[in-house]
Amino acid sequence: MKEETREYLKGIVSNLPDSPGCYQYLDETGTIIYVGKAKRLKRRVSSYFQKEHQSLKTARLVENIRDIKYIVVNTEEDALLLENNLIKQWNPKYNILLKDGKTYPSIVVTNEYFPRIFQTRKINRKFGTYYGPYSHVPTMYLLLELIQNLYPLRRCKMAISEEGIQQKRYRECLDYHIHNCAGMCIGKVSHEEYMQWIEEAKEILKGNTRDIEQRMRQQMMKLAEEMKFEEAEQIKRKYLLLENYRSKSEVVSNVVSNVDVYNIEAGEKEAYVNYLHVTNGCITQAFTFEIKKRLDETPEELLVLGIGEMRKRYPSRSKEIIVPFPVELSLENVEFNIPQRGDKKKLLELSRLNVLQYKKDRLEQADKLNPEQKGVRLMKELQTLLGMEKMPMTIECFDNSNSQGTDAVAACVVFKMGKPSKKDYRKYIIKTVEGPDDYASMQEVVRRRYSRMIEEETPLPDLIITDGGRGQMEVVRKVVEDELALSIPIAGLAKDDRHRTHELLYGFPAKVIGMKTESPLFHLLTHIQDEVHRFAITFHRQKRSKHQVASELDEIKGIGPRTRDLLIKHFRSVKRIREASDEELTTVIGVNKTKIIREAFAHNKENA
Repeated sequence: MKEETREYLKGIVSNLPDSPGCYQYLDETGTIIYVGKAKRLKRRVSSYFQKEHQSLKTARLVENIRDIKYIVVNTEEDALLLENNLIKQWNPKYNILLKDGKTYPSIVVTNEYFPRIFQTRKINRKFGTYYGPYSHVPTMYLLLELIQNLYPLRRCKMAISEEGIQQKRYRECLDYHIHNCAGMCIGKVSHEEYMQWIEEAKEILKGNTRDIEQRMRQQMMKLAEEMKFEEAEQIKRKYLLLENYRSKSEVVSNVVSNVDVYNIEAGEKEAYVNYLHVTNGCITQAFTFEIKKRLDETPEELLVLGIGEMRKRYPSRSKEIIVPFPVELSLENVEFNIPQRGDKKKLLELSRLNVLQYKKDRLEQADKLNPEQKGVRLMKELQTLLGMEKMPMTIECFDNSNSQGTDAVAACVVFKMGKPSKKDYRKYIIKTVEGPDDYASMQEVVRRRYSRMIEEETPLPDLIITDGGRGQMEVVRKVVEDELALSIPIAGLAKDDRHRTHELLYGFPAKVIGMKTESPLFHLLTHIQDEVHRFAITFHRQKRSKHQVASELDEIKGIGPRTRDLLIKHFRSVKRIREASDEELTTVIGVNKTKIIREAFAHNKENA
């Protein structure tokens, strides 16, 4: 930044007021590149020019500032709402991108003489009062069905007026005859009674059902006392409908009422914010949305923005907001709480559960659209977790298998970008080790594997994983680093008493790497360990079976190697050879050799 520009900006900052407001940074073309809000404008804006920024993006933003504009408002809440409007209007380059839910449907109560209630995706505030949007569409349909069953409101689009009703311009439609509409267009229901239904429907949409239930119950009891049982039965039907709806809705507490709950899950490039509104113990609004980062914003800054977005979208009157951590935000007549126990803590946990589920759904959806993206994401996560210099695009994992030292084999599986590359799998018969020595067997296989790769100039893996703990890691390290002078990171997967993947080890001396067992990365590592174990044990069983079958057939005089191999290939086991009919054996090895085998099996059976 030139000295002349720096002095110009310093002059603007020195004249900024210490009151709430919004500031806008402009580049050399006069384009707004960043919008922010502040409780004290002067302090906030001056902080950008008084220190070295660790974040490269923030430093780049400051370098591009050529002018500053600001708007003073009365309260910090006004500044928050104004910031949202300005971001939506100008979409500045360095601001967070909000992905809102404009595609979600809402419920509208129209401003007509006889209002209608229906779902819509188009928002026009002059047309009526809107409730939503509803990210959980079945909840919206449940509400509409409840209102339609409780109140015979009109569904037609006809422009009904008081004058038209008096002049009898309208005729009843089919909805009237099938009792879906009360016939207000032909004067069967007064405007006052109809509007009372609308007001009650609005209360239901807000989640305020208790007062209506109580009113219905009183009305029902009064009609029963007056011996008006048919009318009381009609009220009872509506009362039960409302009670059934309450049982289906998410009841979280009998004491918590009129509370907003927020939680956030922040990632490297995006964050997810969940909003819950609780009225009379029921969740009446729930919404989760994604925020795209532009700078290295902290979770606290992102949550403040999320609160501003929700209070603009849902004009909440809640005087209490539950958050997971302290936020630098003060709203008029609103108290922020961080609950440690009780019903409010459960609400916060429920909000976190929702935000984590939304994040999982978004990632799975992205993975379906771009399958390679999942592998890159998991490998990047593993790289960060282990502190590796290079992303582990190719991972190799080893395992041994033997029966008390006999038929000893080993296997190597290869995963590329998180997916098995079966054409690169390799099997090894242990040649130099006597007896059941897993460490020596592992060293032999690793030595053979990488000596050959060096000789053939084959690309080496980015990460080696041993199916075992610290001991296996150390013997592999001695071969890879000490003998072959290779620099390949080595990790170990240890199992618990139930032979399940328990922990990831890395480094020398090896340390346990903390991981969530339900995470996709942990599932991938478990899959790698299970796959190498499956591959090794399958090869071992094949070798052992072939060895056992061959040993018994080799003892039969008159049966040579060629006949033995034909029998093994066709029947797979001695048991199946014994159980085969003469006709089946003759088809494979002929009449004479079938006779020899039958006599040998009979002789062995007699001796046994």
